[in-house]
Amino acid sequence: MSHTHSLIDDYLFALGVPHTAGYSEDRVANMPFRTLFGFSKLLEEYGIHSEAYNLEDRNEITKITPPFLANTSVGEVIVTAISPTQISYISEGTPETVSLERFMTAWDGNVLLSFPDSDAAEPKYALHKRIEFFMTAKKWVLSACALFLLVFLYISSGLYHYISATLLILINLAGLYFTYLLVQKSLKIHNPAADHVCGILQVGGCDSILETDASKFFGLFGWSEVGFAYFSVSLITLLLLPDMLPWLALCNLCCLPFSFWSIWYQRFRAHKWCTLCVCVQATLWLLFFCYLGGGWLSQAWPLSTNILALGAAYLGVMLGLNALMPLIENNKSTQS
Repeated sequence: MSHTHSLIDDYLFALGVPHTAGYSEDRVANMPFRTLFGFSKLLEEYGIHSEAYNLEDRNEITKITPPFLANTSVGEVIVTAISPTQISYISEGTPETVSLERFMTAWDGNVLLSFPDSDAAEPKYALHKRIEFFMTAKKWVLSACALFLLVFLYISSGLYHYISATLLILINLAGLYFTYLLVQKSLKIHNPAADHVCGILQVGGCDSILETDASKFFGLFGWSEVGFAYFSVSLITLLLLPDMLPWLALCNLCCLPFSFWSIWYQRFRAHKWCTLCVCVQATLWLLFFCYLGGGWLSQAWPLSTNILALGAAYLGVMLGLNALMPLIENNKSTQS
């Protein structure tokens, strides 16, 4: 069964059955048989009786009351509404509506109808719901702590006195977010935000570029890793060691030639546009103008050992992230 991790959550939601995403997705990940039959056996644990049919007369689908599962050439989808001319469904968490005729060409005639009991619910739902609440609360607390530290360091370092420094913090945060999405793309971790941004210039462009050999620095480091290391170290250095601003400006200047190569490669070699990559390049140039406008670049001379320390920080984080990426990939593959 394809795309099962979001399918179970969406289907239970459509059926109105109380559940938690974490438990349901974990159960699907451990299904011995990823078929409509296997899925129906799983639903029995929730108090849901299911029946599978193969409709020889395809037009019979218009007589079935949604929601139900339908097997298509791209995997299972959740049919949510049917009219004489159109059909609405959820595929990979995304609602779509197509003509009935177009749907018929992709559908193989197999459907799974589900009938929840009046007390249908996830096993130990109350316990799982409490765990889910605390896990969500933990993320919010972590985000609040990070925000507090960011504001505290921003004020205590005196960076608020400089408009250019304030802009540098915001732009580095944006660059960190873009490269974080790129890292997720590299790991093939589904993120709706990344898919939405990547589709702005060209649908699938980010994935195509990340599959090329050019997405690797010296064939070892993904450019997404390099970018994440650059923006994270720049942001932390800016907040903790604001006196390093001139050398941060010099490092930014050294990165700019890469932006020309990246745009050239996408335009003339790959003939694909990676929206996130373009956003990263634009971020580098915005940083440059802030460094230049704030007068930080002119203070980078004469050179000192500070630039070496900064380079070591960039390299250390990049090597650490590069070592971590295979571990994340292996963990992800064992859970899928």
